[in-house]
Amino acid sequence: MGWRRGEIWFDVDVVWFRERSGGQIASLALRAPAFFGLAPTAAPSVALPYGLTASRQRRAELRRRRTARKTRAAALVIGPAVALTLSCARLGGGSRAGGALEQDPPSLPFRLGLGGPEVAEAPVPRPTGRSHDGAASPPSPEVPRRQPTVSSRTTFPRITWRHARSYGLPYSGSLTAGTQLPVEGPDWVTWNPLEDTVPNRPQRLYGNEHTIRTILSVLAAYRAANPQAPRVVVGDISFRGGGPMEEHLSHQNGLDVDVYYPRLDRALRAPVATRQIDLTLAQDLLDRFVAAGAQMVFVGYSTRLHGPHRVVIPYPNHENHMHVRFPSPRG
Repeated sequence: MGWRRGEIWFDVDVVWFRERSGGQIASLALRAPAFFGLAPTAAPSVALPYGLTASRQRRAELRRRRTARKTRAAALVIGPAVALTLSCARLGGGSRAGGALEQDPPSLPFRLGLGGPEVAEAPVPRPTGRSHDGAASPPSPEVPRRQPTVSSRTTFPRITWRHARSYGLPYSGSLTAGTQLPVEGPDWVTWNPLEDTVPNRPQRLYGNEHTIRTILSVLAAYRAANPQAPRVVVGDISFRGGGPMEEHLSHQNGLDVDVYYPRLDRALRAPVATRQIDLTLAQDLLDRFVAAGAQMVFVGYSTRLHGPHRVVIPYPNHENHMHVRFPSPRG
């Protein structure tokens, strides 16, 4: 192929930008001894390998480096201050058969969970090989995984016992030096009938000392006999000084307590229909209050709960709770 009028010929050796040689990125090299009148001394002073042979050498060097590496680390940024380090296996074999490099994966990688990134324990390496005398070295003992510490049982408020006096009748009376039932305990929670919420207001949970002690003993025995049963939902007792109480005609002298029937779904709230009541557990709870000396227990007609005549009494507006009344300690 010959030279034609109007053509300018370049002697160009192109080195691809992705190739590396000696750890430095190569660039385009032009040798133009007579390009636009430049003298031969004006050519770039950096000498680059020339020709197809040098290019093949560089490609062979790249392939050797790729096959020598078995893994590489990649970083996945999952937040402004958290990076998840992964171990990505490379295709191709290596000279070693031991798996990933020593630094991959890191000793404390992150894993994605439902609640966000969590720290996962890396497996403890168990190196095997041979000692200096040629004998096989035993594997390192496996380090036992630390068991999570079990939190201590929830501490509930202590009860301040007072020697109370109940005056008058349950529907016309008063209370002095009453004992307050805590809003929550190991066997019970309290229910506010005014707001339909848990817990109840503390000022609505005062009762005679005998009333509070009997409630606690019955609930503890009930829960011990029925481990699958949920905690009992306790409603109103009396005000600190007794007297009239909203939503009630009685509950005035610390001798009455509302206890809501256990629910089939184990929810700690008042049932809204008879079909939600666990009648077996409700009957067991009722029998225990009767055995503890309850004077009267009012129950709903539709519950079909039963007990001794003139003690267990069906009564209107008691379809979701039993109203337990205790005799006055003074007789």
